[in-house]
Formats: sequence, structure tokens, C-alpha cells
Amino acid sequence: MDNGKKTWFIPDAFYPEKDNGDYVSHEAVCVLNTNDSDAHISLTLYFEDREPVSGFSAVCPARRTNHIRLDKIVASDGRRIERGIPYAILVESDVPIVCQYSRLDTTQSEMSFMGLIAY
Repeated sequence: MDNGKKTWFIPDAFYPEKDNGDYVSHEAVCVLNTNDSDAHISLTLYFEDREPVSGFSAVCPARRTNHIRLDKIVASDGRRIERGIPYAILVESDVPIVCQYSRLDTTQSEMSFMGLIAY
């Protein structure tokens, strides 16, 4: 079953700088792979005032989902995603996938959650 696309864009990403209480602010790129083969995924980050950063990768097994936590992902050179800096994400896969983005912001006691389908 070939559902989805190989290229997705998430134009509004932001990893909040602080947490409040027991809940940790985080983002996730949520992937659905309905194919019979694993999806090898690469993420490139784009910024307002600096060059893009690549080297982030993940695998979503065949016929599975993977919630790629952006607060836990590490690039091939050891870099992590910086907190408090707006950015956009280019998601590329070697097989068609469906891609969603979610953000949990716990910077205030009234937490907020945002989820949207990538483009």
C-alpha cells in the first residue's frame, strides 16, 4: 500500500525553552508507514537567520508508526535541536509516508497542545 508522500514540510516548529512542573515541553514528527519496507527518514532544519542544519535521521518500520521526539533526536555530528529558536522542518523519506507534527508547550500552568498534518 503506497500511501503518503516522500517529502513533507513543517513550517512552524518551536521547542519551548522551559518546562513547568512534571510535564516536559516537546515536539514530535509523527510518522505512519503503511508500506512493506522500512522508511528511512531524514530531517533538515531551516531557520530565519542561519544556514540549514541536517544530519537528523530516524527509521519508521514497515506497517508501523514512529513518534520522532525532537527533544531526544541527535544529529550525526552530536548536535541537538536548540530550545527557544523558531525553525521549519523538511522531512524526507525513501518510501511514501504520512507525516504529522505535534507540540506540547508546558511553559505555563495552562499547558497547550498543537497537532497538525504536515504539507
